[in-house]
Amino acid sequence: MPNPPNQDFFRRIDESDDELFYSYPRLVTHIDDAAIAKVGEIYLGRLPHGGVILDLMSSWRSHLPPALNPRRVIGVGLNRTEMEENPALDEVIVHNVNREPRLPLADASFDGAVMTVSVQYLTRPIEVFADVGRVLRPGAPFIVAFSNRMFPTKAVALWRATDDAQHALVVARYFTESASFERLERIDRSAPTDPPSDPIWAVVGYRRSD
Repeated sequence: MPNPPNQDFFRRIDESDDELFYSYPRLVTHIDDAAIAKVGEIYLGRLPHGGVILDLMSSWRSHLPPALNPRRVIGVGLNRTEMEENPALDEVIVHNVNREPRLPLADASFDGAVMTVSVQYLTRPIEVFADVGRVLRPGAPFIVAFSNRMFPTKAVALWRATDDAQHALVVARYFTESASFERLERIDRSAPTDPPSDPIWAVVGYRRSD
């Protein structure tokens, strides 16, 4: 991606308001149980135990393993009903990051943040990543996990035009261009399993201390 990014990269087949698309709750999981377990393992190994966690683009499940024992989890998403059905969330905030990347949250107020199987829908990803950096404490991780699933009409052109192997590079570039993170780690949990499961990848960045 060039810097600044070409806005054509972030166009979608369906450019209608996101609030319309997400106006009714979808109380379904978008990845299978084995993939959910992979996501949980990634979170458990990198998020601080007992911390305050931001679940960005949240839904009715956060996939945070119980052993993480977070002190507080705040969900930011588009459908209130979905988030109110999420047993992991202590607070629900309805907010469209594609319209307004700045989150209605205080600076340096979170010990970690996650975004699960949603990064493909960001139309202003670098701004969003930068603002996640703003609300994280120095050294805190931001974990972006994704699979090969998507709503194609709402996924941005860049995501649709790249393959599974390239998606991790795209997300890593979001981290880099946001200028808020360091020590990037790419994680690949796509290897075949028995029984087969949805593939999982993740990119992790840690909030810069300077």
